Amino acid sequence: MPQGSPRGTYLEVSESLREKIRKGTISEALPSQSTLVSEYGVSRSTIERALAALKADGVVESVQGAGWFVAGTGDRRPLVERVTDLLRGGEVKVGDRFPTEKELCERFGASRTAVRSAIAQMEGRGLIGKGAGRGREVLTLPTGRETQTA
Repeated sequence: MPQGSPRGTYLEVSESLREKIRKGTISEALPSQSTLVSEYGVSRSTIERALAALKADGVVESVQGAGWFVAGTGDRRPLVERVTDLLRGGEVKVGDRFPTEKELCERFGASRTAVRSAIAQMEGRGLIGKGAGRGREVLTLPTGRETQTA
């Protein structure tokens, strides 16, 4: 990004991101702030100002612990709710093997830490437990929307 622009560097960054969203180059999750810092060659505070400007215009939204997203895209529910939906969706039944941490990370695009937290919450509710070997199995299927009360 050229420095010393009369419009402000953060506005140039926000306009560039807005254009990428408009063209569909960015369709859901925005790159991390550190990636944007490297890509645009600006400071983190400049990126934060650019994102704040886009948020004020309703173009993007932030999700604590997950990053920045194009407004109105994707499933923003807590990971434990989305993982519990696997049990509700009829994909598995009581006694079936529950997906591994790696499989859940890939399916939901989540970190291993986030997946482990969701698994721990599901184990605490008695939905899944240790199965044969090192894996987990489905102990019971959820009823209602009890995951929202956590």
